[in-house]
Amino acid sequence: MRDEPNIAKFQTDVTVDFSALSTADLEAMVEAGREIVEIYRVLAKTGDNLVGEILKGHETFFEWDHYPTGDIYDHQTHGQFYYHAHPLEERFQNEHGHFHTFIRPRGMPPGIKPAPVPGFKKPDDPDDALSHLIAVAMTKQGFPFRLFTVNRWVTGEVWYTHQDVTTLLDYFKIDHTQPSWPVNRWVTALVRLFKPQIALLLAARDRNVFAWAERHPDRDVYEDRELEVTSFADISAEEQTRAAAAALLARK
Repeated sequence: MRDEPNIAKFQTDVTVDFSALSTADLEAMVEAGREIVEIYRVLAKTGDNLVGEILKGHETFFEWDHYPTGDIYDHQTHGQFYYHAHPLEERFQNEHGHFHTFIRPRGMPPGIKPAPVPGFKKPDDPDDALSHLIAVAMTKQGFPFRLFTVNRWVTGEVWYTHQDVTTLLDYFKIDHTQPSWPVNRWVTALVRLFKPQIALLLAARDRNVFAWAERHPDRDVYEDRELEVTSFADISAEEQTRAAAAALLARK
């Protein structure tokens, strides 16, 4: 498993004041939470789960390989994600593997540009300047238990400021059926449901990277292999949905 004490300093307080969120945001979160519950219900009827769905058709699960092969990419929204796992000793405690979510420039609104950070190289194909949004750690039972952000080198992404990545959360959507409609709908809903916490994790990511760079001025912080996970927080979809629903009910 990952050395939990070594990453503990990147654990982030993602306490959200639900009463301060807009009604529109709360309604979207409640809808997303209900969608997730419904997906769990339908999968459970046949003894399936999200991890099993994403690995369907693969007899052997290989560390580091992307599942499905070639990733899942929506050619209309330009959202993208894949599932994989590190070697057992590099995983979080109780982790089976995790999802990485992205959006490519063709799916970004006007005004979003790569951050002017050291080491930035403009890709030959402008659409390769993709932004990582959030990673989602999964249990063996197929449930999410942790959200986390990562350093640039981990996914080979292009770096965007946390403000811009937070804006991009509203544009992430996987709106097709292949290779698993339940997983596509679930990952879309999860980003909606936890948008407030993801925004806090992204802000913490930038703070932690900046602090690391100050402590190690002789290194390229974005390529520093000693800095992998840049912020994380444990989550519960059920608790998040209940909290959003309660805040929404209090306004009626």
